[in-house]
Amino acid sequence: MPHICNRLIRLIRLFALLGLAAMAGACTSLLPTAKTEVVSDWNSYDDAVKSLASITPYKATRAEVHLEGLDPHLNPAITVLHFSDVLQRFAAAALIKPEDVDRGIRDCLHVGKQCNGYAISVKKLERRRVGNFWIDSLNFKRETVTKGWSVDALLVFVDDLLVYELVGGQPTINEYEVRRNPLGPLQGWGDGSLQAAIR
Repeated sequence: MPHICNRLIRLIRLFALLGLAAMAGACTSLLPTAKTEVVSDWNSYDDAVKSLASITPYKATRAEVHLEGLDPHLNPAITVLHFSDVLQRFAAAALIKPEDVDRGIRDCLHVGKQCNGYAISVKKLERRRVGNFWIDSLNFKRETVTKGWSVDALLVFVDDLLVYELVGGQPTINEYEVRRNPLGPLQGWGDGSLQAAIR
């Protein structure tokens, strides 16, 4: 009889361990996720570069740029720059010879207030917490993976003619962050008490 009881206890322990393992695996999907996204027709960095490559300085007009989905009245990713904003971005151009400066920048600086621009900034990021659900929930250790891409572009116009284009950004963003708190949920307790005492 004791032999049977021991085997039964072992089976119960085994099923309990298997249940805990399954529950821990299922709980991983309960960790929070977050997205940061500027609304855009572009689904990747390459999409953005191809779209911007289709508009050529000294050929494309402002209206044609807008037809490519780059109308600041419709696209929240675009900031309109007046001449002083453009001037700040090209302040270094004043320190080199005019013939060494890109034609579009030179023409912009020459016409003054007739020059303006569009600053385009698009990013799509997804943050996902990974690791053990219970360790994360109790604030002992939090692991975050961030993936996505970003693109920044500058379009410069003289009157309604596109004269300059510059594209950059990060084709691939893949970051891993770990925060460890040895005291877990008590980690911030001292700070809270100190702030309360100061008040």
